[in-house]
Order: sequence, then structure tokens, then C-alpha cells
Amino acid sequence: MPALHELTAYEMAQGVRQRDCSPVALVDALLQQIDRLEPDIEAWVTLDRAGALATAKRLEAEAQRGHLQGPLHGVPIGIKDIYYTAGIKTTCGSRIFSDHVPSYDATTVVRLKQAGAIILGKTVTTEFATADPGPTRNPWHLEHTPGGSSSGSAAGVAARMIPAALGSQTGGSIQRPAAYCGVFGLKPTHGRVSNYGVFPVSWCLDHMGPLARSVTDIALVLQVLAGHDPMDPSTSRRPVPDYLQAVQRAERPPRLGLVRQFYLERADPELRAHTEAVAERLGRAGATVEEARLPDSFKAVLAAQRTIMHVEAAAVHAELFRRHADLYRPKLRATIETGSLIPGAYYMQAQRIRRQFRHDLGQCFQHVDFLLAPAAPGPAPRDLTTTGDASFNAPSSFSGLPALTIPSGLNAAGMPLAIQLMGPAFAEDRLLAAARWCEAALGVTLKPPIAG
Repeated sequence: MPALHELTAYEMAQGVRQRDCSPVALVDALLQQIDRLEPDIEAWVTLDRAGALATAKRLEAEAQRGHLQGPLHGVPIGIKDIYYTAGIKTTCGSRIFSDHVPSYDATTVVRLKQAGAIILGKTVTTEFATADPGPTRNPWHLEHTPGGSSSGSAAGVAARMIPAALGSQTGGSIQRPAAYCGVFGLKPTHGRVSNYGVFPVSWCLDHMGPLARSVTDIALVLQVLAGHDPMDPSTSRRPVPDYLQAVQRAERPPRLGLVRQFYLERADPELRAHTEAVAERLGRAGATVEEARLPDSFKAVLAAQRTIMHVEAAAVHAELFRRHADLYRPKLRATIETGSLIPGAYYMQAQRIRRQFRHDLGQCFQHVDFLLAPAAPGPAPRDLTTTGDASFNAPSSFSGLPALTIPSGLNAAGMPLAIQLMGPAFAEDRLLAAARWCEAALGVTLKPPIAG
């Protein structure tokens, strides 16, 4: 059996269920890994050591009595520091919220707890989940960005500090850090997972989702998170499929549309060649791979996405910014000031483009099951003042359609590379099944040397 901190979330859940390992031992092992690596990586804002151990002891006693709360019973989870957590600080990476302790949990946190998860602590986010980086470093190379804004979640999962963590994405904040750190990251369909109790960037572009080290773990966590929430009217009432069953029955090779337009045109040369090689490898394994074209409405996507994000961020922060403008960092300050100057007509035009693009992108899946493209334009930049380029993730965020980052190898310098699959609305079960098939076909497992 691997060391406890090496186990995936699914392996931990099975181990607790079968009484092969205890929740207390899991928390202890992860805290030891954190103590060893955290001085270098800085993935955590707050560690709830006492609370996590107390919860682990309670869950261990329940497991010994044969009572399991749910599918994550005894599994430690990290929470991005924009999710409200009752009794635990939620700083949003900001000096304004440095001592903010919410009185209630985000719906997603409630559902994790109800499923038996242990909240180990809060992971680093960029300031208010935007572009000003936090202190987190990439565990593959400490001089490289881990991406953002879910910086600590991605780095912590990659470094084996935590088996799975929650992130959020408005532009590319789950998928890009997942790609840079060599883990899986799912941005679900907008409305599949509740946003209630999470400090927003943009109401219509924000998505909550998991990061983990396997597709099975992503499915396990999504099963707990997904579903309608009366506290969030944007959530869908569509039934929630059995994601784990879909992953465990992933046998049919998918029909993939390789998007060379924009994606391979803008990818760095090494990643371009890598993506072509991955597509060829998947084809040899049985997938149907053909070239796919983006709809004409894509031409306006990046500009329209920025317009909506800027305007809505300005609205979200209006009162805070009025009172605390001097405490905002430069990039977020510029976003708010720009958003406050954009005319309403431009915002409405951007929303019209969003609706059109969502429809047009959905039509692509009449010809292929999923779109295949690189998850970022290149590996993590060697620059801690940036979180990288989110343009390869903006289309899925803008459309609200689901997308999943899949680690696919290393470049010549030893940094992670990744592909992504994009799929139809509310087709996460089929997307996860295809991703599991790809995961098995590629056989890639990435572990940074620092993780031991």
C-alpha cells in the first residue's frame, strides 16, 4: 500500500470504508507532508489542524461503528480561500478580509461535510480570485507560477498535501493551474454546482469545481457537489447522473475534434508538437480524431469575456472599493476601474455574444463527442508576478460548457503539459468517461520531485 499521503481521494474513501486506514492517520500523514513542503510552496492560508483532527476522530469512531456519512467519509479536502467556511477565516487573498470569519458555510462546503469530508484548511487564492498573484509557488519548480487563481489548490494537490481541493474558474482559474501543476481540473457546466457562499468575481462567468490527481477523484467530488441549490437560483434542476458509474464503465473510445485553429496556432512549438502526438496516440488506441473548427462567433469571445468580467467585478466590488480602494492590489484595481467605465450597451452586446457563442459551440458536438485542445498555451511561465495566460480556457468559461484538464506529459525542461476536453452542456458524465478513457490510454502519472 502506498504511503497514506500518496493515496487518491477514492483510495482514501475505500480504505476508510474497508477499515484499512483511519481518518486520523490520513490527517496526520497529510499534515506531516504539509509541514515538510509548505515553507517552500506556500499553498495554504489557514490550516485547521485542531478542527480537522477532531472531525477525523469523530468520523473514525463512526466508521468503527459501521456508520458512514457518505462517499467522502474520512477524506481530507482543501478549500480555496474564497469559499465561506463557518468559524474558519476566509480572506479572499485580500488585506480587506484578513480577519474575516464567516458565520456560515458555502453550499459546496456543506455538501462536502454532509458526505463525510474533513476540511483540512483554506488554500491560497489570488486577490479576490483575479490576477494579482498570491505567494504560492509551483511544486515542479519553485521559480515558476502555479497558475491562478486556484493557486494553492493546484499546488497542494500536486505536492500530495491533499488528495483533492476545490477551485473556481471565471476565465481559466481551475484548468490553467491544473495544467501548470500536472493535475486534473474540472470546470463544470455553469449551473451544475452552486456558487452560494463563494465570493464572486462575475456572477454569470463563475464556476466552482474540483482539482485532483485522477478522473475518478474528480467524479467522486463532483458527485457530492452537483445539483440544484435553492440558495442559488442559477443552479439547474436537471437530475445529477452517477458520475462514478460513468467513469468506472468508461470503455468506448470517444470521437474527438482536435482544434488546431487558435489553440495550436497560439501554443508554443513544443506544446503544439506534444498535442499532435497525444492526438495521434489516442487515435492509435481507438479514438476517432478529426479536425474541428470553432464557430465564427468565437472571434469576439476573448473581448466579450473581458468586458463581462470587468463590468461584473466592478459591480461586485463597488462598495468595498469605495471604502478601501487603497488596499486593493494593482491588477484588480485596474479591473474595477476599467469595468466602471464600460458603457452598458457594450456589456449588453457582450452578453448577446455569450448567448450566441454558447449555442454555436454546442453545435460542434453534433459531429464529435468532445473537442480536444491544449489546456494552456505552454508550460507554467518562470515568472511569479503572473498567473499565466487564460485565453485557452476563456471559451469554455464564457460559454458555460464543461471542460476538463488532463495531464499529458512533461516538456524537455521537466514541466507539466496538459490537454483539455470540452463537451456539451450538462454532459459531465460522458465527459468524465471520455477523460477516464484518455487517462488510461495515455498512462501518464505526474509527480513533482519535491513531493518525495
